[in-house]
Amino acid sequence: MTSEITQNLPSGAAGTELVQAARADLEAFEDLILGVIDRLGLPTSHIIGDARDREILLRNASYVLEDLSIQQRARSPYIAKMIMAGSVGLFDAALSYLWDETINQLRDRVADFDVAYFFDLAEADPARRATLKTREDLSLINDAALLEAANKIQLISDVAYKQLAHINYMRNHASAAHPNVEELTGLKLADWLQTCLREVMLLETRPVVAQIGRLLKNVKAQLLPADELKNAALFFGDLPQDQANNLANGLFGIYTPASADPHVLDNVRQLWSDLWPRVDEQTRNELGVKLARFRANADQDRATRAKELLNLVPGGSAYLPESDRIVEIQQALDNLKRAHETPMTNFYDEPPVARRLQDVVGRLGAVPEQLTTSYVLGLVNVFLTNTYGVAWNAEPIYIDLIQRFNGTQASQALRSFADRSIRIKLTDPIPREKWAELVDLIAPKLTERQDREFLADVRAFTGTPDKLILDSKIKERLIAWTGTDDD
Repeated sequence: MTSEITQNLPSGAAGTELVQAARADLEAFEDLILGVIDRLGLPTSHIIGDARDREILLRNASYVLEDLSIQQRARSPYIAKMIMAGSVGLFDAALSYLWDETINQLRDRVADFDVAYFFDLAEADPARRATLKTREDLSLINDAALLEAANKIQLISDVAYKQLAHINYMRNHASAAHPNVEELTGLKLADWLQTCLREVMLLETRPVVAQIGRLLKNVKAQLLPADELKNAALFFGDLPQDQANNLANGLFGIYTPASADPHVLDNVRQLWSDLWPRVDEQTRNELGVKLARFRANADQDRATRAKELLNLVPGGSAYLPESDRIVEIQQALDNLKRAHETPMTNFYDEPPVARRLQDVVGRLGAVPEQLTTSYVLGLVNVFLTNTYGVAWNAEPIYIDLIQRFNGTQASQALRSFADRSIRIKLTDPIPREKWAELVDLIAPKLTERQDREFLADVRAFTGTPDKLILDSKIKERLIAWTGTDDD
């Protein structure tokens, strides 16, 4: 009876007769089983779908399944179980089987694409990510996260994600997977079967996704020739934003394991600089957070590799964890001070060190609070020159960094004349000229009333800037700001 019911139903009068015969068989089977259940003293209401609904499911399923090849049908055991459960009216069980087949085949699609890439996007916790390696480990990712990550890499479209998420919701609330009182219909089941077939089982990989998959496989397979790396860089320019972000996470995941082969590291380093400009701010910050989590998990090998990638690209150091940035910024300030204080060679030594400081501070000029004073004073110090002359190649960098000052940093710079080392430098002509430029640079950033008033007093002062600390009004305001009269 089952084989006759589940085969493709012919059309016309013969089809109608077959459906009617199948329906009669189903009704007879239902009467028999419900009678047995009733004699056992068990409930018989709302246990199975009625015969008409079963007929609708079987009729529509036969048409929907025509889209699957013979080979695909042979590899779909849970679809057979769905049809069997549906034929006897157990629609909640049928939905569970349908979802089992959908998830199983989606895992196969993920594994065929690149399972490591998928795990890099699906699991943010580095400790948990380290345990996920093979196709079998996909079962450790819950269904909702599986759908979300598959959508993120665009294995399934946004529309498909919404549809499948709804079926997953119904599976959790209206199937045999959990106790429920919801009633399903044969038409709904047939519709959901068609959705799962089209969006997962008959899935065709989008061209851009397929190209990313090929690139990842090639990166891991061998050292890529220069022309292939060049073509990949051109491909990055056409990537949608979300795919560029995904690829950055994927390359990051390939590069950071201690077991990564040397040719893999070389390939990623060559690609990273071209991809980085395409990566958005949120993803860059997330990569920095991953580095921090490597450190928190005492995974120093991965942390070292992650830091290498961030240091490799312009501006990448700005996304290092706070603890790393404190060390990097202070080190850059120390190196800059040494270069600045070396006569004759400072004109050549300052620019590269200044660029390093510029890189680690980042385009927003973000500096950890505990470094604010040393950062501002260090930058003011080099901007004022070493009294012998302006380091022309470094000065544009200093101006750029000063223009990145926030209100707090600008406020501190305005009062930097009170620092002994700055005050001594201001006794010379060139630093005095640069002081006036500094005040003009920071003036637009001063928004607090007390800062604006202090600025007015500084500009109104008629003496040389090294004597500002001697003005009683200025000194009084300075003491009120610092809470001390030490100089």
